[in-house]
Amino acid sequence: MKQLIETLKNIFSIEDLRKRILLTLGLLFVYRLGCFVVLPGVDPISVSSHSQTGGLFQIFDLFAGGAFSKASIFALGIMPYISMSIVVQLLTLAVPYFQKMQKEGESGRKKITQYTRYGTVVVGAFQAVAYITLLKNQMQVVSNSINPLLFDVATVIILTAGTIFVMWLGEQIQERGLGNGTSLIIMVNIISRLPASFWAEVKSKSTSGSGILFLILELVILAFIILSTIMLIQAVRKVPLSYAKQMSGGSSAYSQRRGFLPLKVNVAGVMPIIFAQAFIFIPGTLVQLFPDSAASGFLRKLTDFTSLPHNILMFLMVVLFTYFYTALIMNPVQMSDDLKRSNGFIPGVKPGANTAEYIDTILSRITLPGSIFLGFIAITPAFASMVGVNTQFAYFYGGTSLLILVAVVLDTMQQINSHLLSRHYDGLTKSGTKIRGRNISTVDY
Repeated sequence: MKQLIETLKNIFSIEDLRKRILLTLGLLFVYRLGCFVVLPGVDPISVSSHSQTGGLFQIFDLFAGGAFSKASIFALGIMPYISMSIVVQLLTLAVPYFQKMQKEGESGRKKITQYTRYGTVVVGAFQAVAYITLLKNQMQVVSNSINPLLFDVATVIILTAGTIFVMWLGEQIQERGLGNGTSLIIMVNIISRLPASFWAEVKSKSTSGSGILFLILELVILAFIILSTIMLIQAVRKVPLSYAKQMSGGSSAYSQRRGFLPLKVNVAGVMPIIFAQAFIFIPGTLVQLFPDSAASGFLRKLTDFTSLPHNILMFLMVVLFTYFYTALIMNPVQMSDDLKRSNGFIPGVKPGANTAEYIDTILSRITLPGSIFLGFIAITPAFASMVGVNTQFAYFYGGTSLLILVAVVLDTMQQINSHLLSRHYDGLTKSGTKIRGRNISTVDY
């Protein structure tokens, strides 16, 4: 406890770190305030009586921090931006024009960011139309005293503008605050839903004598999943390396030093879950736009998190996105070139193409168990619901919540540790170096 208090004092004694933390908290507070601002033309009293939308929309509401069910100006949340980011990243792998921009450095990155923003406007407007259909047909909360055309146009503009504002908040946190802005917004939304969900589970279990014991068992299992998730995020496979260094005195002889190349079992971190969840929302959007289509029945099954098609699709998408995001972050060819320039090599493997192929093989092997574990975590809410866990609380057993919370907290703590250690303070852990970030790709000399 004394160490923790001393560390907190050190955090707020650093002016730059203090400003970053306060700015981050302030921007998150502004976002949470906006989640309670109801759309013009929507009856707030009717909204409160239709707050439970059910199915996949309840997961969407989890990501939006309750703004979706409250018919807030931030009802769409950050998901349109995430969806468009996925599309743009796919384009950088498949389209030569985007590949060229990616290789242009900072200027290319700015162009890609602009395309992502423009696309977010399109995706946000598309989802806004679907949300209006939900408000009118399912929730029935739109006031009859307002012109329908005026309401539709104004709501599309407001919801799209709300998404752009949330995107801007995330970018400001990323650049001037602390942590990943998009992930922090989602984390805050999930935390805001946890107390109500836990209380609903307590009330549902308090009706029977054995219910409290079952609730304790649920919490034990939840703690086990959290610990397993932390172990997965921090797990590292070390590949032995050797370094050839020319001896002093002008000698042509070389001495060797040994080290390790740390490759994370779960390089992608929380992103596969977020990517898969963003794509799963597409069927729900299509159902609202085309409720009477022939495929609406199958699409509705995809929006039900307890259905077999939904869980199969979710599992496969998480596994595929884990490999996809790992390929984006870890480039074996680039790593091989970096080792060659630093006179490093893997014992028994020739430098160049052979080293790149060897690293790629190792990455593929260690990513497989990590991706399967992520996929299992993503569909855990379905199993929790099957054994009697309240629907609201069941979501906190899966990747839609637990993995995001754990990964974002660890990543933010790592950034705080970096600020403290750079100024010769102890970190949040006793040694100051135990928390590993999600993107470890450096060489341990």
